[in-house]
Amino acid sequence: MDARDKRGHDAENTDAPMTTGQFTRDEIEAGRQLFAGEWRFAAAAGSPASLPPMRGVEIALAGRSNVGKSSLLNALTGQKSLARISRTPGRTQELIFFTGGEGLTLVDMPGYGYAAAAKAKIAAWSELIHAYLRGRANLARIYVLVDARHGLKNTDAPTLDALGQVAVSHQIVLTKSDALKPAALAARIAEVEAALAKRSAAFPTVLATSAHDGTGIPELRAAIARLRAERTG
Repeated sequence: MDARDKRGHDAENTDAPMTTGQFTRDEIEAGRQLFAGEWRFAAAAGSPASLPPMRGVEIALAGRSNVGKSSLLNALTGQKSLARISRTPGRTQELIFFTGGEGLTLVDMPGYGYAAAAKAKIAAWSELIHAYLRGRANLARIYVLVDARHGLKNTDAPTLDALGQVAVSHQIVLTKSDALKPAALAARIAEVEAALAKRSAAFPTVLATSAHDGTGIPELRAAIARLRAERTG
């Protein structure tokens, strides 16, 4: 059992409080089981016309370029190379769909905020994302990833505004939270939650994670399992 798996196992056997409150042992276990199966690439969409048919429940990950979406996807699924990790900002230019067990699909959205991208390319990404948000009835939530070291930036505002306009449920997930000491992380969470209070479509609490040391991964899995259960009844 590697260190990350051991931390996940330990988390499954405690009722330690999270930044969003407590998950029960059953919820942690449900999250573990949901992500324990095989995950695979399903589709890539570079235009609204190429979006795959809707199936099951979808959870999407959004965020600035190089915020750690691919690393978080790999940590969630326990597959180191499922989502390609690149140090080149703006590398992901399509919506990437990954399917797992129990009808769940994870969607890696194009990174935003990369100033060097051509305006035409940015416009194409925007059209694709807006079409996805408007027409995806099975989209349960978008997790907007924010680097814990930096917090919300002006480049996050357009995405949060767009999510609010189409009333898509969304929640902030802090990445790289292991880089902050506990007091600094608590202050960052409070700061972000205060900003979210002005956004009615945003989930009011923040999840803190680290793909590096596994912090918050079992709880994020549990949160997604809870969403799936609510959608499927």
